[in-house]
Amino acid sequence: MPVPVLPARPIPGAPHPHAPARPTGLLTTLRRHRFLIAQLTRREVIGRYRGSHLGIFWSFVNPVLLLCIYTFVFKYIFNAKMVPGHPDEGWADYALFLFAALIIFNLFAECLSRAPNLILLNANYVTKVVFPLELLPLTVVLGSLVHLLISFVPLCLAVLVTRGGHLHATVAFWPLLLVPISAWALAITWLVSALGAFLRDLNEVMLALTQILMYASAVFYSLAALTVNPNVPAPVRTLIQYNPLAYLCEQSRNLVVWGTPMNWQTYGWVTLAGVVVMSVGYKLFMSVKPAFADVI
Repeated sequence: MPVPVLPARPIPGAPHPHAPARPTGLLTTLRRHRFLIAQLTRREVIGRYRGSHLGIFWSFVNPVLLLCIYTFVFKYIFNAKMVPGHPDEGWADYALFLFAALIIFNLFAECLSRAPNLILLNANYVTKVVFPLELLPLTVVLGSLVHLLISFVPLCLAVLVTRGGHLHATVAFWPLLLVPISAWALAITWLVSALGAFLRDLNEVMLALTQILMYASAVFYSLAALTVNPNVPAPVRTLIQYNPLAYLCEQSRNLVVWGTPMNWQTYGWVTLAGVVVMSVGYKLFMSVKPAFADVI
């Protein structure tokens, strides 16, 4: 009598199988695990403020508090200007100018600060061979996108109050900015989370880099002010002007606050570059994923 062959079971401590690192492999993973992605994103959004009295309302309160602090410091102490030589600029104008860029930067900064410890804090998933670890950075970005959209509501309300009760028609194009910012955030989250599993000092490096990036992303000033300022060294000016995050912050202000149409050519290049870098980040993550079990 032949002995029945039992199906093989995954070994709890075994490394993850080497999944395809091609972008098409990512699309397959997204389709196959779409319900898991939805559950993890929901946990990411709700779990952040679990146990607090205000709950997800903190996503509304936190950026408003930061806005008040930054507006006071840069407008009234440093006398910062949105547009050089604009004498009639009020605090409300500067607050809108700052908030429109700040909510874009906060998404990227949040992903950058969480990425180094992402694998280490989810070590229990590393030992599960059937769990797709590449979804962890994705859910971080998706959760940050939800908070970005929540922060977008008070921005629109403030524009309505200060601009005579109407929004610019260009606001309809603002959601298109979510495509490149998501691509760049995914790229950096995959890259840094993969490296963070091996380099435990990366968290301190990212904290310093986030502060540098804030001032290099045209959050507190406009690119026009940077261009006419003779005190800015040419290499620094070039670096900031080619910073994709600075472009996205500037476009957020243009679309929501000023009503200026989007620069479609630059938008196309920034989006294309984001997709390319995202593919590189995904490929690197998938290449080193089998080694996570050895270093956790």
